[in-house]
Amino acid sequence: VQLMESGGGSVQAGGSLRLSCVISGLSNRSSCMAWFRQAPGKEREGLGSIQNDGRTRTADSVKGRGTISRDNAKNILYLQMDNLKPEDTATYYCAAALDRAFCALAHGGAWVEGWFRHWGPGTQVTVSS
Repeated sequence: VQLMESGGGSVQAGGSLRLSCVISGLSNRSSCMAWFRQAPGKEREGLGSIQNDGRTRTADSVKGRGTISRDNAKNILYLQMDNLKPEDTATYYCAAALDRAFCALAHGGAWVEGWFRHWGPGTQVTVSS
């Protein structure tokens, strides 16, 4: 399984970005995908996840501003971030979990790094005020 994020960049507060994650080699029907971010000096934070059937769950920190979606035909995961704030500055990662139980917990609103076996290298988002 390989994951590769893109779409990061520098934007002003109030702007939008759509992050993409190209997924290759993932055929596990029990899998789910998630977005995380990590700001300098802070722990990695789960932003939300999407199940294979399209159901999503979004963290409170980005609720109303972050939308997770997936194009199954193209094997691309997306994170649309709107009304960006300086505190959204971070490296954003996509990740894949292969365990049905972990995916169920993720859909319940818990995103634990150790549950996600595969990670992309990350894409940097910088939001200026």
